[in-house]
Amino acid sequence: MLTSKQRAALKSMANSLDTILYIGKSGVTDNVVTQADEALLARELIKGSVQQNAPLTAKEAMDELAKATGAEPVAATGRKFVLYRPRPENPTIRI
Repeated sequence: MLTSKQRAALKSMANSLDTILYIGKSGVTDNVVTQADEALLARELIKGSVQQNAPLTAKEAMDELAKATGAEPVAATGRKFVLYRPRPENPTIRI
């Protein structure tokens, strides 16, 4: 569980990130979970976006992906969301 200070630090780091994960009209599918898992392993901090025709809000998508990947939900604002999961070995982000 992240503290509010850790969450704020991660949120500020995520400002400069490009959106790499998109949730479409099918919602959170197995393919999306796999993409998120691989991205979290490579980057630790990822930003996603929920498309207009998606059946979920950004918070719902973030919570569902966090549960499926074992990541920590950081923030959901508008249609964007941020997830964090440290690497098991040699994490690069220290909070």
